[in-house]
Amino acid sequence: MTEYGRGQGSEPWHPDDPLYGDGGWRGQQAEQVRQSSYDGQPQHHPQQPQTQQQYGDWGTGEQNGYGGQQYPQYDQQYAPQQQHQPQYDQNGWPAGTHPQDPYAGAPADPYGPQTGTYGGDQADYYASPDAYPPPEPPSRRRPEPEPEPEPDWDPGPDQGEHAFFAGGGDDGDDEPGDRRGRGERRGRGGKERKRRSGLACLVVVVVFGGGLAGVGYFGYQFVQDRFGSAPDFAGAGNGEQVTVTIPKGSGGYAIGQELKKRGVVKSVDAFVAAQSANPQGKTIQDGVYTLEKEMSAASAVELMLSPKSRNNLIIAEGKRNGAVYELIDKRLGVEQGTTAKVAETKWETLGLPDWAANHGDVRDPLEGFLYPSSYAVAKGQKPEAVLKQMVARATEKYAELDFEGKAESLGLEGPWELVTVASLVQAEGKTHDDFRRMSEVIYNRLKTTNTETNQLLQFDSTFNYLKGESNIDISESEINSNKDPYNTYTNKGLPPGPIGNPGEEALQAALDPTDEGWIYFVATDGVNKTEFARTHDEFLKLKDKFNAS
Repeated sequence: MTEYGRGQGSEPWHPDDPLYGDGGWRGQQAEQVRQSSYDGQPQHHPQQPQTQQQYGDWGTGEQNGYGGQQYPQYDQQYAPQQQHQPQYDQNGWPAGTHPQDPYAGAPADPYGPQTGTYGGDQADYYASPDAYPPPEPPSRRRPEPEPEPEPDWDPGPDQGEHAFFAGGGDDGDDEPGDRRGRGERRGRGGKERKRRSGLACLVVVVVFGGGLAGVGYFGYQFVQDRFGSAPDFAGAGNGEQVTVTIPKGSGGYAIGQELKKRGVVKSVDAFVAAQSANPQGKTIQDGVYTLEKEMSAASAVELMLSPKSRNNLIIAEGKRNGAVYELIDKRLGVEQGTTAKVAETKWETLGLPDWAANHGDVRDPLEGFLYPSSYAVAKGQKPEAVLKQMVARATEKYAELDFEGKAESLGLEGPWELVTVASLVQAEGKTHDDFRRMSEVIYNRLKTTNTETNQLLQFDSTFNYLKGESNIDISESEINSNKDPYNTYTNKGLPPGPIGNPGEEALQAALDPTDEGWIYFVATDGVNKTEFARTHDEFLKLKDKFNAS
């Protein structure tokens, strides 16, 4: 026996059969079938117990129809279904592998020959076609729409909600009259999932947007710090003057740090940028500057390039040590002679190189070592510190020019004599064009083959040095009577030491004299014009020219 539902024997289609829905419309249909099968005469059967029963086997001759009555048509249609348990979906339609449709006429088209089943030539076994709408044959049914896949992101607005949050489409796919939309076709949970997807998107966007905002902020700060305009004041200052000391060898950043520390500029980067933008910005030297607070970087650079801002101690080329000592005293605000006393008593502790010590008859061991330059000297400093700074600058310059290595090649006994030659070139030359020729005159007169002056330099500058004067009109009797080692009229060769502090050009001329045979020179105008001669006769002509002037 094949199980089809409740009832047993002659009651396979009881109205309460759970297969047809507890007395629902399928139970009514079953009742109509029974009435139709017996010419409208209702059949009464006692209620059966609520236990599982078996229907009779259709098509076997056992209990076909009701009460043993045979139904050949049904026997033929249901015969293939013996020993088969049908499966139904939630709507009562067969699911899975379907048995042959009882209304089918041929396997190819089950509904083909049954066109008149309801109201046609063939009898309606249910006898009430109006009880429920008959199903359409498969050939005339519209195919069920394929379910659309769930999108990974919200496709757009649904039923009036915004596209981003609602999850419905905003492209007009759903007509206004059809409010089901794609969400209803997916079931009740579709819109809720869309809303959850929209909320998830919102959270992602908020987090992602916050991250982008943070990255953007820090990126902006990084770009501003590296490539943006540096903080800067506006204008040429607030009127409050300040003195700034720039150490030797300071570059742009070091200068900017000093200026920022003193309140002159707002940032180091602003000063460096302004210095680079100014064509002369790289020529800013060390020294003491009088500036104003809260200056724009460009204004500070411009003022530092102007002599008006320089508050340094300037040592001119060729100046003797005695004059330099006086300048230092005045600048430090100390009693006159203070610096000279320090130089006399502490010269060995001021940083002279070894080759500059222990030379006999030297009036001032520091002569030639107070290098001409600009120095940051202000009140409160000690004379000893200022002298050390100057000696260090000269020593550095002589080492840079390799005086020790080149002295011998010039016929000198060492760098000390080379410094002395440079000091003579500085003192006797009137213009920079004279320096190399003057250097050749010195070297030619020092030669042992010199028969013109017999190795006598005969320079007025050396005699004036020993006298502490600058007199160009010296009598021959005065000169010839003085036997001081610095008197080159009465002593052959170089004086005991330098007679002043040579500058850069005089030092270079001492290292690279001309080779034109010069041995005489005369300042023919007594001031700036120097003319040179190779022989004594040419010299006498130049001397007459000087006397005439």
